[in-house]
Amino acid sequence: MTVPYITAEMVETRLSWGAVADAIIAGSKAASPKVSDQLLTEGDNTLLSRAAWIAGMGIGVKSVTVMPGNADIGLPSIHGAMLVFDDKTGQIEAVIDSGLVTKWKTAGDSLAAARILARPDSKRLLIIGAGQVAASLVDAYRSHWPDLDVMIWARKPAQAEALANAQGARLATDLPQAAARADIIACATMAKEPVLRGEWLKAGQHIDLIGAFTADMREANDTALQRAKIFVDALATTVEHIGELMIPLASGAIILGHIRGELPDLATGRAGRQSPQDITLFKNGGGAHLDLMTARLILDLYRG
Repeated sequence: MTVPYITAEMVETRLSWGAVADAIIAGSKAASPKVSDQLLTEGDNTLLSRAAWIAGMGIGVKSVTVMPGNADIGLPSIHGAMLVFDDKTGQIEAVIDSGLVTKWKTAGDSLAAARILARPDSKRLLIIGAGQVAASLVDAYRSHWPDLDVMIWARKPAQAEALANAQGARLATDLPQAAARADIIACATMAKEPVLRGEWLKAGQHIDLIGAFTADMREANDTALQRAKIFVDALATTVEHIGELMIPLASGAIILGHIRGELPDLATGRAGRQSPQDITLFKNGGGAHLDLMTARLILDLYRG
């Protein structure tokens, strides 16, 4: 059996943000996933391997390296691949470019939660960050709210301006003011100190935290978490792995009971926004089970 290596050029024209969000919501209603993460570091460099097993869907392992110094030598900072196995026979079904899976999984995860948690009448979106994930978020959110007024803020104004111009968005120069005006705020940064402060938030907002993926990273301060109704895609891949929640849990700024539910709870209606005035906050941990749901969709599209 020939095992395909699937790249963006083979399937991306058939992918849509709505389809990925649908796959994640449907997958979240299915059998409970078994997940396991491995994180190795050497200085600023990281190897992240994530595995998931979902009965009836398959087994997936995605391994990526994150090398921030690659930018200085003209190379991408992230490299990797994902393996998909049949969960009954153990046979390998496909190797998929990790960038393809990660791109669609990451913003698709955020969109899946936002379709449930954000107010349907949301009109303004603030993106904090100006990298590849930020660009995907603009497209993903606009797929559901096509008339969104999008603002971009980043620590490097030139990068934010370039993304704003490319996406037909507006450059935000005053972050506290932009945050106070937005209905949805999505953070996609590599921050180790909070860039979003709860003092800036207003009733009814939806906060989407994406960037933090290691134990020393976070994007929102304690006040933001304390003011919000907190949701996660999975407890198993966030509360003991990512600083966004690990740090305030350890300090006592929040307790585990502040987390109102996971994606399966949102997908089945067991949890969600209770009032138009709620500030909802979703921590996108991007676990391997979400990679597998996205990879299965990609593989199905590839097979036609």
